[in-house]
This record gives sequence, C-alpha cells and structure tokens, in this order.
Amino acid sequence: MTDSAKPQTRASGKRRRLTTAAARVLHEQGVERTTLADIARAADVPVGNVYYYFKTKDELVEAALSEHGAHLDELTGRLDQVPDPRDRLKALIKAWVDQRDVAARYGCPTGTLAVELDKRADGSLDAEAGAVIRRLLDWAGDQFRLLGLPDPDGLAVTLVSAYQGMSLLANALRDPEIMTREGARLLSWLDSLKAPGQTP
Repeated sequence: MTDSAKPQTRASGKRRRLTTAAARVLHEQGVERTTLADIARAADVPVGNVYYYFKTKDELVEAALSEHGAHLDELTGRLDQVPDPRDRLKALIKAWVDQRDVAARYGCPTGTLAVELDKRADGSLDAEAGAVIRRLLDWAGDQFRLLGLPDPDGLAVTLVSAYQGMSLLANALRDPEIMTREGARLLSWLDSLKAPGQTP
C-alpha cells in the first residue's frame, strides 16, 4: 500500500464506522434523541471529524438507512442461496425471531425509523425509509410468485405487516416471546398456503 493510499483507507474506515454506529444508535435512541456526539462516541471517532464526512444529522440518518438497506440485501442474498422459495421465507421468519431480544428493546430498525421520520415536519427522509421496506416487500412477493400462489404481492404485505406488528408489540410490551409465538404462527401459515390445483 502506498503512503498516499493509507489516509484514504483510514478515511473510508472512519466513514464506515460512523455509518454503522449511526444505524445502531439511531435504532436504539431514535433520531430526535441522538446527537452527532453520540454517534461519534459509538464509532470511536472525534466529534469534530464527523463534519468531515457528514455535514448534518440528516446525512447520517440517510447513511443509516443505506446501512439498513445493505443489511437487507445481505440477508436476502444469503436466503437466495436456499433452493426452495418457501424455505427462504421460513428462514426470513427465523431470522426475525432470532432478533427478538433486540426487537423487544428497540423495535424493528427500519420500521421504527420510518415511523419517526414520517412525523418530522420536513418529511424529507421518510420516503427513503419506505424504500427499504419496499425492497423487502418486493423480495417476499417474488418468493410467493415463485410458489405459484395467487396475489403474491398481497401475501408479501401480510407477511411484512405481521413482522412489523409483532416487533411493535414485543417492543411495547418488552416481551421477546411475542416474536417467538407469532413467528411460529407465521411458519404454520406459510405451510398452509397452497397453489391452485396443489394437493393439501
């Protein structure tokens, strides 16, 4: 590595740490309660350096949304390696249930952020949060479509709505077992879905 490349590598490393920290801290504390200093501290970056990468907190929120999108793409990319679409959907539900303790403390990372951003006066970032959820809906809809089920996009809405609902209730009641029980119910629901002409 050349000497000129080292500062660039360090800079991209700091930006990455800030983005990762922003996604975690904004999920845990919410947008309004989070300061740039909170994110700098979590990323182990001097607060003055934050402004070199992100001029405003909104830019950090945007970076956090990109991070959530990247996590989703990584998850669905792994799930796409599973041969059967129904098994992919089941693995998605199991991944949600595996995060039950986090959901009980903070809710769904993207869902809670989308709700909070929607309530802001300027409303400039709520569409970006919605776009991440839309990608999840599209992916789930594709799985139902591959299964030959009628109304695959509607089934995707039912699935993702169930996830958002169980995350919200687990968080509101501080009860991770809601995720466990509702996840099992979703798995049974998936098993019950049959394409037209398919034997039960």
